[in-house]
Amino acid sequence: MTATDGLPYAAGTILTDTQAHLSKLSQAWRHIRDRRSSGQPLHNLSGLERGLPMPADTDPWLLDDEWSGALYSEQVRDLGLTHLGGDPHRHDIVVTNRLTAALYAAMQVTVTPGSTVIAVSPSHSHPAVIRAVRDAGGELIETVGAEAFASTLHAHPCPSVVVMTRLAVTYDALPTEDLRRITDLAHSRGALVIVDDAGGARVGPAILGQPRTLELGADLGATGLDKYGVTGPRVGLLGGRTDLVARARARAFELGSECRPVLYPAVANCLSEYRPQRVVDLVASTHHVGAALRSHFGDWVEETPFITRLPGEAILTELARRNPNPIALAPIEATAAVAMCLLRDHGFLTVHFAGLPPGTSALLIKFLPPETIAAIGGAEAFVAALDDAFEKAAAVAHDESSVRALLHGTAG
Repeated sequence: MTATDGLPYAAGTILTDTQAHLSKLSQAWRHIRDRRSSGQPLHNLSGLERGLPMPADTDPWLLDDEWSGALYSEQVRDLGLTHLGGDPHRHDIVVTNRLTAALYAAMQVTVTPGSTVIAVSPSHSHPAVIRAVRDAGGELIETVGAEAFASTLHAHPCPSVVVMTRLAVTYDALPTEDLRRITDLAHSRGALVIVDDAGGARVGPAILGQPRTLELGADLGATGLDKYGVTGPRVGLLGGRTDLVARARARAFELGSECRPVLYPAVANCLSEYRPQRVVDLVASTHHVGAALRSHFGDWVEETPFITRLPGEAILTELARRNPNPIALAPIEATAAVAMCLLRDHGFLTVHFAGLPPGTSALLIKFLPPETIAAIGGAEAFVAALDDAFEKAAAVAHDESSVRALLHGTAG
């Protein structure tokens, strides 16, 4: 089994492609409906906020694309530029229906078909970047860190675009000096710099003291408003050079991937209420839970400066330790089985169900709201639920038809 379609992990025989992950999501939704209808608790432990928190005094008259667009577009622009560290004289923003759509539109208007695009991150780029470059006709070269980027730039001196990921899906981060060096080197070769700043747009400044996205000197930068310290909705915020944003906005409209203006009151509310301290509190809560997980499960539970990570390979090993029968699952399938049991039996929704397919085979424990951890009974209650999910998943892990039924609701 090998990694496919831009994913950094093997697909497996059950979770073979995006369609299979969508089937898995449908099964997760069945469990959510069942728990909701029977009055059982449900808790969002994904680290993401994908609701639609409108201002309390929103006039129903505004819930129309044209009225909201007219009344809120300038406010959204001002708040978006502030959030990304933009200059209103040189920069603009566009809101898209998802972060993936923002990245896609950015690549559509900057990547020259057949040209070289160099991606640089602390580990690997998100599949959304890889697919966006592919669909724009670019030839992508992946690099890790500033030194590797500099070497690659020497061998490929004329890239059209450099895509920089500040905070990777592994939750490793590029240091500030690397971010500056990469940007300067890219511009010295005439390349445009696009920052995939999914969660880094807040984590970098709030936790690491780094500049905001456009303060890095990027030509374009994108973040998602469901990630880490903001309250949603799930939209993409793309900012950068006025001319490039104008082209990206037009392309997004052509593709039908622009954000509907009726959501602008929620976007403005999200941006105006953001406070960096919230990111600090989420990271502290996650570290508290992570320490309890490591104490219970051992050192195979990994920690970064921001999150706790249970690698898919280690989850598979843990299932095998609890089940003496041969197990033929891919790591992503082992993680999915544990995540499904955690949702079905305890009502804990993890980030595994948020990405389709997920960007990693690991089970990520990240940006946990302290109030949600208190509501479930504290860190030890989370540990106990996860241990139970391991037991339930391990009991069926050796039987493919049982795992298929667990993940898809059918053994066929």
